[in-house]
Amino acid sequence: MGEFRMLRLGEQIRDEISQMILREQIKDPRVSTFLSVNRVEVSRDLSYARVFVSSFLPESKIKTGIEGLQSAAGFIQSSIAKKLTIRQFPRLTFVLDESMKAGFEMVRKLTRLEKEEAGENEKADE
Repeated sequence: MGEFRMLRLGEQIRDEISQMILREQIKDPRVSTFLSVNRVEVSRDLSYARVFVSSFLPESKIKTGIEGLQSAAGFIQSSIAKKLTIRQFPRLTFVLDESMKAGFEMVRKLTRLEKEEAGENEKADE
């Protein structure tokens, strides 16, 4: 399968899982509507897909939510497979994605540095 088609399939899977979470179609109480699916990486042979999940919730709640998603993976796979017309639907594996938190922390650090620099410039002007 071409690289573009795999990326497009990953985006379709990401959209469908996100909609299922938002509509609360996944009945597992561990799955919070505050979980967000960042990206989906589909293997070349379409046998596996890694679903990267993140949130601004505490890390323990995110891990619990991922466990809930993993236990509902069969339901999620069958629901999406009915909507998408592909010969083989990949097996979903849910993974914690810390890139969103890392980016947020980086912005906070940069903002703090800018404030410190602005304070030093004011002292130098005096």
